[in-house]
Amino acid sequence: MNYLLKDCIAKFSRLISDAEEKAKSSSEAQDLTSTQISYLETIQEIENPNITELAKALGLKKPSVTVVIDRLIQKGCVYKTHSDDDRRSSHLHLTDIGKQINQRHEFAHDYLVNLISKKLENHELAKLNELLNKIIN
Repeated sequence: MNYLLKDCIAKFSRLISDAEEKAKSSSEAQDLTSTQISYLETIQEIENPNITELAKALGLKKPSVTVVIDRLIQKGCVYKTHSDDDRRSSHLHLTDIGKQINQRHEFAHDYLVNLISKKLENHELAKLNELLNKIIN
C-alpha cells in the first residue's frame, strides 16, 4: 500500500511542478526559486508583513528570511517601507513585478484545480478537499 501511495504522490508532485514551471516560464519569475515564489505568495497573503511576521508565518528564523528578502529586493519583486508606528521596523510590499509573479503562480493553482475538477465528481472533490485539509492541518 505504501508503495502505491508513494508512486501516486510522486506523479502528483510532478504534475504540480510542471504546472508551476509552465507558469514561471510565462512570467518574469524565470530566475526565481520556488522558495522565493513562496515568499511572494506569503507576503501577499499576510498583506505587507514585517520580517518578524513573515518569519513566523513561514516557520523560519529572521536571519534566513532576511537573506531571501534581500534577494527579492535585488530582483525587483519586493520593497520595504518604514512602519509609521515603529521607525525601526519595515513592512514588505510587492512591486508590480512581484504581483505579476503571484498572478502567474495563481494561474498554476487554477490550472490544477481545473484539471482535478474535470476528472472528479463533486462528492469526490469534497472528499479530496477534506482529506487534504486533514493532512495539512
